[in-house]
Amino acid sequence: MSIRTLRGRRTTFASFALAGALILSACSSGGGGGDGGASGGSGATAAPETIEAFTFGDAAASTGPAEEVPGAQRGGTVRVFQQTAPDHLDPAQIYVAHESNIARLIHRGLTATRLDNDGNYTVLGDLATDSGTPSDGGRTWTYTLKDDIFFNDGTPITSADVRHTVERLFAPFITQGPTYIQQWLAGRNGAEYRELLPEGPYNGDHLPDTLLETPDEKTIVFHFPEPQNDLPYALSIPGYAIVSEAGDTKEEYDHDPVTSGPYQIEEFRPGRSMTLVRNEYWKPETDPARNAYPDGFEITFGHTLEDSTSRLMADNGENQYATSFDNGLDPGNGPTVLQDPQYQDRLVDGYQNYVWSLVINMDRVTDVRIRQAIVYALPLNGILNAYGGSVGGKYAGGIISPLVPGYDPDYDPFGKLAHPEGDIEKARELLEEADAVGYELNYVNHTAPEDQAASIAVEDALEAAGFEVNRSEVPRETWYDTIGVVDNGYDIYRSSWGHDWPSASTVIPPQFDGRQIADGASNYSHLRDDHVDEEIDRIRQIEDPAEAATAWTELSHYIYEEDVPFVPAFYYRQTVLHGSRIGGAVFNDDYGTIDMNRLFVIQDDEG
Repeated sequence: MSIRTLRGRRTTFASFALAGALILSACSSGGGGGDGGASGGSGATAAPETIEAFTFGDAAASTGPAEEVPGAQRGGTVRVFQQTAPDHLDPAQIYVAHESNIARLIHRGLTATRLDNDGNYTVLGDLATDSGTPSDGGRTWTYTLKDDIFFNDGTPITSADVRHTVERLFAPFITQGPTYIQQWLAGRNGAEYRELLPEGPYNGDHLPDTLLETPDEKTIVFHFPEPQNDLPYALSIPGYAIVSEAGDTKEEYDHDPVTSGPYQIEEFRPGRSMTLVRNEYWKPETDPARNAYPDGFEITFGHTLEDSTSRLMADNGENQYATSFDNGLDPGNGPTVLQDPQYQDRLVDGYQNYVWSLVINMDRVTDVRIRQAIVYALPLNGILNAYGGSVGGKYAGGIISPLVPGYDPDYDPFGKLAHPEGDIEKARELLEEADAVGYELNYVNHTAPEDQAASIAVEDALEAAGFEVNRSEVPRETWYDTIGVVDNGYDIYRSSWGHDWPSASTVIPPQFDGRQIADGASNYSHLRDDHVDEEIDRIRQIEDPAEAATAWTELSHYIYEEDVPFVPAFYYRQTVLHGSRIGGAVFNDDYGTIDMNRLFVIQDDEG
């Protein structure tokens, strides 16, 4: 098997008091937390490791079926306890974790990532025969589709479907998904990518062959104005999964998509449950990334962390066959679970790729001294305690996470790591200097218990510093739809951005490119800085991964220290508990949770 290394590295970090993470957890009482040592529990364990270097697989590596998981059994149903139901099922609208994790079971793309039995990560050809063939210095990429690949309605997947998938990304109703490939096709004017195909393919228009070719039913050729050596990874994320041209219902596709993965949706009751059953047209010999051992998945929504944790701790009845893709342990039960030997073989944990940060809307908070005052006032300990303290994460000094090359554990320009309780006096001094004591901040959070708890800690600290805070709430399900509106009416709000693959190229440009400000875009701070935009263009041309990582880190420091459009609070960790009849459970660093594609149901005592 020939492979090409994708930027990435492996590093072990300092120990924590508790091994695991609570993402989206409820409030925990008490001070401190997240200090790498002292809150709740005994017996320190090593923190999770960063992602292994990824490799790009050739045709041999991309041939199915997927590598067998040791001891795996076929059949049975996995039950999944989730807090939040998906708003989107159309791949092009999927860009958040709880939707992506379901999408990995029902949708397929040209490429996919695979964690093997030895812990190695590879980008493989999924519907394509390999991870892609580059030419012209990485400007041109050629893909060939496999034989015997079908949608769940029995229609073959052809290059016409791939072309349609790409071209519909430009349509005005596609507002929530990733925009990397669209921008790459548009080149340096990526911010105006929709101008390439304003209505998508729905009026008979197409991208020119100079950008996207489909010379036959099996072949797809991308032509980019600039080298795009991360394309195989970009194509693997759920937002670029293939959409059926014949079955495309535009906006309605979001509710009833044609799927291509090993499972299809038998029933979906929004906000309540989803039943996945086998797709009879999925051929395991074409799929190197998914084992699809269970006959189906019964996914139920509305489970708080306390509820899902207590069910899984009980490990009785159907709970023995259950897990979660997104619910971590709740902080009340977390220390018990982590210390009690009876649960140890039912836990998986690791870093997630998200960084909790408070975004400052620079269209509204225009004085840098006021933004600095927000930074100094913010209580990292109060925020992290709401997510479980040191179990939930590690204090963040910057916007680049421990899973990304360029991460600097000692970076702390505002002294937040040294003083996680915040510096109220310094914050008030800055407000007085700006003649802004009593400055009103419109602050929105969502209704999940942990976000409510964190927002109270933030509100209290800001008011102690001299701000007047007007706090409001919106449902969690509409969170990114709310803050993603440019004229959203809010001054500060939380974002938990996660890299799409192990490079800061998926962290800095999406969040801070001033040309990427639009409804539904992810420059939530509305940062406009010509130097930042120029550096983004320059760094994207750097071919050496180590050099690029250093440059992205330096740019992230400039953004934080000079523009101050955000306040990083913590890097997420995640601990998932599963039932005793769930086999194959491992933590996937790329997914940031349990690897749903390796799971199986233990149906006899030999498992």
